[in-house]
Amino acid sequence: MKPIAVWGLLVLIPLNLLAAEPAPARQQELIHLLKQDCGSCHGLTLKGGLGPALLPNDLQAKPVDFLAATILDGRPGSAMPPWRGMVNEDEARWLVQRLREGIR
Repeated sequence: MKPIAVWGLLVLIPLNLLAAEPAPARQQELIHLLKQDCGSCHGLTLKGGLGPALLPNDLQAKPVDFLAATILDGRPGSAMPPWRGMVNEDEARWLVQRLREGIR
């Protein structure tokens, strides 16, 4: 395969997949945040409560950047608080990917 063709294929990779992955210990902290803090409003099984469901089928149609921005900046006029300061942009995208995959 020619080098130009390889670079052409790389352009097809969504930029959100290139985000840095948190260290394993931080991943555990983020999963705990999802289960405890997010679960307090979205339901402990993330099927919804005060906030909407965060299950894979509920999130697939929503853009990653929109969901990450919601995590970071909250939703003005709603009970959704901003988490910027607790998580950075890469971590917010990582959380969205875990939610889309279904966390365990």
